[in-house]
Amino acid sequence: MKGQLKGIICIVIAAVGFSLMTFFVRLAGDLPTMQKAFFRNAFALMIAVSTLLIKKEKFEIPKNCRLDIFLRCLFGTTGLIANFYAIDKLDLADSNMLNKLSPFFAILISIPVLKEKPTRLDIGATLIAFMGALFIIRPTGNNMSLIPSLIGLYGGFGAGTAYVFVRRAGGKGAKTPVIVICFSLFSCLLTLPFLIINFVPMSLKQWLIMCMAGLSAAVGQFAITTAYKFAPAKKLSVFDYMQVIFAALWGVIFFGEVPVPMSIVGYIIIIGVAVVRWEKARRDEMKNVDTE
Repeated sequence: MKGQLKGIICIVIAAVGFSLMTFFVRLAGDLPTMQKAFFRNAFALMIAVSTLLIKKEKFEIPKNCRLDIFLRCLFGTTGLIANFYAIDKLDLADSNMLNKLSPFFAILISIPVLKEKPTRLDIGATLIAFMGALFIIRPTGNNMSLIPSLIGLYGGFGAGTAYVFVRRAGGKGAKTPVIVICFSLFSCLLTLPFLIINFVPMSLKQWLIMCMAGLSAAVGQFAITTAYKFAPAKKLSVFDYMQVIFAALWGVIFFGEVPVPMSIVGYIIIIGVAVVRWEKARRDEMKNVDTE
């Protein structure tokens, strides 16, 4: 129980970290999306390389993991770019919530990639979650945020797909620091040409803000990694949705963003089905403990 409490504390810290990352990305102002993505990933690359050096581990990519790691990098990077674009165009809470559809996309992608058979609850929860997303996207001809919302939705898809390939690569023996370095390096190389062509000079304030974005992301990444060492994902995943609450708070306080009623309905639906899945997993585990 103490381990689970520590895990919950860590996951809340991660939610604060990631929500602050989105806040600083928005606060950086009118910079190209690729430029923001480059500096965020460059910071993560430095931390990942430092971690590998401190642990004195070899940088080695197992041959049977190379395709999985490449696909993790491809979907993770494009999903991150899409998320950053959505952050600049949508309310912070909306962009964060669309990104938090990633677990539901992971359920779908796990079927062909990991050969995992979803339960009826998983299928139902996924369908309902996407219905909730429609309240946020509001696909009508009058909605000026439709395209950014769809791009934000792809951000959730990219993240969910990347998680699946991380699991498959990890199952084949790939080490976490190696996967992180590959992802960060791939992201930097992909965004570097766009950075060079469309570079916008940054003020000292913008440099500091982008450093804070990278630092916040690093705090979130380390906290979420630590959380899952204390307790399994099924016990903690629902608390990760607190990121949306924190993002909404920063949006209201600093940008005067008040989510529209339709978006709030979408938040309630998506978080609601996440709570139901979490509660079902918790009860199943308690039954298994009682029968042992």
